[in-house]
Amino acid sequence: MRAEQPDGPAGSTRRGLDVVEIRKMEAADLDGVMVVERQAFRHPWSTELFRRELMHDWSTILVGAGRPTSAVPGQPAVLGFVIYWLVHDEVHILNLAVHPVARRSGLGRRLMVEAIERGRRAGASLVTLEVRRSNFPALALYRDLGFRPVGIRPNYYVDEGEDAVVMILDL
Repeated sequence: MRAEQPDGPAGSTRRGLDVVEIRKMEAADLDGVMVVERQAFRHPWSTELFRRELMHDWSTILVGAGRPTSAVPGQPAVLGFVIYWLVHDEVHILNLAVHPVARRSGLGRRLMVEAIERGRRAGASLVTLEVRRSNFPALALYRDLGFRPVGIRPNYYVDEGEDAVVMILDL
């Protein structure tokens, strides 16, 4: 799982951030999602990969988007997203990213909570993810949400030669 600079404690806000709704990604969101993806990751996923994720029954992409009726000039339409798979009784978080203008606003936490709750309502009993060993903000967020580390995947991020921490959350 990749997560780039998730946000701070619940209830924290960032001045100037517009009202954000959490909803399922639509094809029309793809350009905005790609902006966030490219801002957040050194090795971004391709547009085609996102298109494929939209077509799979087991895959869900949630976006945090500014509401059209209250758009702020210069604010991106898509401020963040989370991608997860629901397979049998397990939610697997693949990707979490928040645009730099929305970091530390609580959006990453909101996206994670919504993914977890949707999984719980669908009958999941476990949430899993991988996170860079060096991504201390993400590790802190996940621990705060109740995740616990259960292992290490050596050299998981091959391009940088970095290990991943495997974390789980029992629902």
